Amino acid sequence: MKTYNVLAPGPVNLHPRIQAALSLPMIHHRTPEFDQILAAALAGLKNIFSTQQHVFILSSTGSGGMEALLVNLLSPGDDVLCVVSGKFGERWRDMAKVFGAQVSEINVPWGQAIQPEKVEIFLAQHPNCKFVLCQACETSTGVLHPIQKLAAIIKKYPQTCFLVDGITAVGSLPLPMDDWGIDGLVGGSQKAFMLPTGLSFVAFSQKAWLMSDQAKTPRFYFDLRKEKAANEKGETFFSSSVTLVRALQVSLEILFEKGLVQHYAEVQAWARWTRKWCDHLGLASFTDRPSPSLSTLVLPETVNGVAFRHDLEEKFGITVMGGQDQLKGRVLRIGHMGFLTNEGMIHLILSLHQLLLQQNQAQALALDPILLKTQLAESLRA
Repeated sequence: MKTYNVLAPGPVNLHPRIQAALSLPMIHHRTPEFDQILAAALAGLKNIFSTQQHVFILSSTGSGGMEALLVNLLSPGDDVLCVVSGKFGERWRDMAKVFGAQVSEINVPWGQAIQPEKVEIFLAQHPNCKFVLCQACETSTGVLHPIQKLAAIIKKYPQTCFLVDGITAVGSLPLPMDDWGIDGLVGGSQKAFMLPTGLSFVAFSQKAWLMSDQAKTPRFYFDLRKEKAANEKGETFFSSSVTLVRALQVSLEILFEKGLVQHYAEVQAWARWTRKWCDHLGLASFTDRPSPSLSTLVLPETVNGVAFRHDLEEKFGITVMGGQDQLKGRVLRIGHMGFLTNEGMIHLILSLHQLLLQQNQAQALALDPILLKTQLAESLRA
């Protein structure tokens, strides 16, 4: 079986301890052993979310978590403001429309962050707006939105909840839910948690919970009132993804052993290191406000981005992602989450260099491969 270095913005490389946990024999989700695992995972997630509120584990992708935030709070006809700055802003906007919301949009050019004053102006003009939806990191562009500033504005409106898609942010950078005043937050297993795809994590503020019983959107599987009651008894309402929850417990242990401050610093350091060396190769950042969790890099106009990414995977065993929609073939998206090694990251830069040499790119041609390898190793020892 071919081995890949998965440097996408999710899924990511699995930590060896997580791989070991995933290979353990199956246990039932209604056993004392799993009850202990579940309790530890739920408690650990509260620390990651920096909240005193309950955090839910859902057997779904991150998009399921986004939907869960909506159906537990929204009623048809509610006024919703959606910040749309890429594919995942578009997805959340479309979800809200499906559930009958009256959706307004602030469209932000791809690669740019929302200007908080635009949200402030909108809310002043639309005092009945009940929800503001925004990505912390828009995964399709790599931009990091100013969530703390947005939350401070929205807190001035007691009837308005701020819902944040943190799928490519939670666990990669601080998003202190309670301190900032985030009313709904969702994360995903296949990102900073170093797990396979299949779990999402969702939490609500007290303000949001007060809306839950009033919400008229139909819900069944994602009715988190039932899940909360089950969790309070030490179990889940539906069948659990036992192997993933068990691996989640290990993931949280790894993060807490390292310490979250150190972990966030390491993610940021890998992001800066990668962007620095890619810039030397002639691959500039697509956004001037990049998230620590991923880098979106602009390819030279003469390079076929689809073929380039294919060659990177087939020739060097490295998986990164390309662009979507208008960015298809124009950018590479490299994740800084998951289990990263010095050797793997050096191999990434050297492989990018080799492919750019084959494309006769000027900045790559100016770098000697042997000297580059030495410089990369020295920069990681510094």
